[in-house]
Amino acid sequence: MAKRTLYLGAYDVSDDTRLRAALKVLRNYSTGGQKSVFECFLSALEKRQLLEDIAGVIDLTEDRFFLIRLDPASKVAVLGTAIAPADPAYYYVG
Repeated sequence: MAKRTLYLGAYDVSDDTRLRAALKVLRNYSTGGQKSVFECFLSALEKRQLLEDIAGVIDLTEDRFFLIRLDPASKVAVLGTAIAPADPAYYYVG
């Protein structure tokens, strides 16, 4: 299995059509999240593919996309009924 790293993917998209497309792309790579911020465990290949996919749906002059690698040594804190992020044994794509 490829080594995966935890990232936060976030977007700010001004057009409704591109917004829905960006949401669909991020949901394909995420294990959790809310609104426009998603937790994504990505291998190097998956990271490159995500960046290519998102570049294909957003307007680089009007919209913003951030992919931030989280430090694996840092402690994860959750609030309320949140569940700490975990890299699942498998992903269902359908």
